[in-house]
Amino acid sequence: LVPQGLPMDASKKVDLKIIIIGALGVGKTSLLHQYVHKTFCEDYRTTLGASILTKVLPVDSTPLKLQIWDTGGQERFRSMVSTFYKGSDGCMLAFDVTDRESFEALDNWRDDFLEKVIPREQDFPMVVLGNKIDLSDRQVPKEMASAWCKEKDIPYFEVSAKNNINVAEAFETLAKQALTTYKGIFESYLTDSIKLTPNDKPKQSCC
Repeated sequence: LVPQGLPMDASKKVDLKIIIIGALGVGKTSLLHQYVHKTFCEDYRTTLGASILTKVLPVDSTPLKLQIWDTGGQERFRSMVSTFYKGSDGCMLAFDVTDRESFEALDNWRDDFLEKVIPREQDFPMVVLGNKIDLSDRQVPKEMASAWCKEKDIPYFEVSAKNNINVAEAFETLAKQALTTYKGIFESYLTDSIKLTPNDKPKQSCC
């Protein structure tokens, strides 16, 4: 039996916050709309601050409600965007395979994120997306991006928001990672709480 005041059973519906970050123009909004709405638009306006989309999917018989935060990539919004990191259960780092600078910026985006989500550990649920593989003027070889991700132990996906290649797979991989971490935190919380049964408390002397 779950003691009163504890969260609901982890097998019930779980709400998770996923945030997608990366440089300006890498296609974060396009990726989100492709995943949530199965639509692609060439001409999204620059995201100012953040916007939120939701999607429900079953993972290992657990209904997951993903609250996906789309963030602006402009440098002048960086400090504002970092305020949205709090409470995230998973992070998606995106770059454009035709833009070398967007790939080179990943270190800064990742470091900034991990710094802000303290006290979380370094193996925070995270995936990297190399978007726009449908374009021919590629500047970032797959091997280079894979090596960067392997060194940091982050799953890497080559994706196309336009042609809907690997988009769902990337989001679902991150959702599974985030759910596993969530359940781990839930179970340790449960274990710690069970230790504090009334019988374990020091007996109070009668006044």
